[in-house]
Amino acid sequence: MAQQVVVVAVATPADGQADAVREALSSAVPKVHGEPGCELYALHEREDGAFVMIERWASGDALAVHAGGAHLAELNAALEGRLARPLDVTTMRALPAGDAEKGAL
Repeated sequence: MAQQVVVVAVATPADGQADAVREALSSAVPKVHGEPGCELYALHEREDGAFVMIERWASGDALAVHAGGAHLAELNAALEGRLARPLDVTTMRALPAGDAEKGAL
């Protein structure tokens, strides 16, 4: 059985680019939701203005397809020149503990 993969991606907008970054990320969400293996793709905004995408993929293979796919390429193009620094992407595997519904994404 393939192991789920959790990803946290942080996008920090350049000065004056928060609205454009929010729009680019928001527009990508429904497209990515339709990708095979996407179990969670949820956008959040931190208090400091950075945007955090929390993702869960059915497998590393599904994440790899997403990473090489058209929707992510389109998003990266929309973010070009709008970020203060490169996307900070962390990939993790879950270590469920405690309550089955509360102990893992």
